[in-house]
Amino acid sequence: MAAPRRCLGSHGGGRGAVASVAMAVGALTSGGRMAAVGLLWLAAALGPVLAGPRYRPDWDSLDSRPLPAWFDQAKVGVFVHWGVFSVPAWGSEWFWWHWQGEHSPEYQRFVQRRYPPHTTYADFAPRFTAHDFHPREWAQLFQRAGARYVVLTTKHHEGFTNWGSPVSWNWNSLDTGPHRDLVGELGQALRESNIHYGLYHSLLEWFNPLYLADKESGFKTQNFVLKKTMPELYDLVLKYKPDLIWSDGDWEAPESYWNSTSFLAWLYNDSPVKDTVVVNDRWCNNCSCHHGGYYNCADKYKPGTLPTHKWEMCSSIDKLSWGYRSDMNISELMDEASIIEELVQTVSFGGNYLLNVGPTKEGVIVPIFQERLLALGRWLDTNGEAIYESKPWRVQMENSTDTVW
Repeated sequence: MAAPRRCLGSHGGGRGAVASVAMAVGALTSGGRMAAVGLLWLAAALGPVLAGPRYRPDWDSLDSRPLPAWFDQAKVGVFVHWGVFSVPAWGSEWFWWHWQGEHSPEYQRFVQRRYPPHTTYADFAPRFTAHDFHPREWAQLFQRAGARYVVLTTKHHEGFTNWGSPVSWNWNSLDTGPHRDLVGELGQALRESNIHYGLYHSLLEWFNPLYLADKESGFKTQNFVLKKTMPELYDLVLKYKPDLIWSDGDWEAPESYWNSTSFLAWLYNDSPVKDTVVVNDRWCNNCSCHHGGYYNCADKYKPGTLPTHKWEMCSSIDKLSWGYRSDMNISELMDEASIIEELVQTVSFGGNYLLNVGPTKEGVIVPIFQERLLALGRWLDTNGEAIYESKPWRVQMENSTDTVW
């Protein structure tokens, strides 16, 4: 997950497809060696142009797109943070940054105590085995939890991809670690269970040399965007056809660097999921709570009053981390009552509730997380009629109490 930050549309004319193509060609010529990946998203931009309103690559146009109805109706989702950070399983999913970005003495001591001298973060990848990952069991658990959609981390800020990204050589789940397409396997299992599938994707990568060089230039160059992060986004959409894209890692650079509006114009106009896909608001350093599909605004965001725009609260059973921690204790976890109260408050204010679990490096969702999810599911079995497809009332809570919503 990311540090807190903040991020509306009108329809364009038939020039949208030409603009998409021009942008793709420009990116290819600027990016140089994008090869097969570049051809993939050029082909995507050249996809079939259907009659009807088209969206321009600017926020006024993109923000005017109606949100596909399924998202507001779904109300409840499960978030899954899983990656190489699940190997040290200590502190949080920001382990690499705290260890070698901030040079935290606490994290340095942890590595010195637990691992051989000269250990690097890349050495953790082969230990990310997913030996016990059974995607259909996950899907059954999430279904029993009452989740109508699930969002999986395809790539966190560490840059490791949970699918065989063609622009992440030897730093992906096919080349090392599990040697499996984790994104594809879970997607197939979820769709067999009629659960909508969302893909979390971080725009930035903490230690990618291309990103660091662009950052050094004051984001005047875009080598990382053209050769890495945008090709990955196009690849994810074309390969897996997600129902939702949960963008993150946006906070250091403006939209002019990320090319977010160009991607979203293609996504809404010409992609294979153009009519059904939903996106959040983390697409540039001033986008959150201002631009995009629905709003996250910040991690664990609570608006306090009824917003006029669709929003989502993401929360985590482990109150201290989104990724799995082997040293967590019961006092640091949300209990059943807290989860249900948070869900009810969120839905009463018109939001969706996305509850996070962090699996182990082997792919196990530990029993305490399963217990919490199943408890939520049992409550929804009885009370789901008041949650799913509901609309907020004119009053969100009783004046005389803070426990009746």
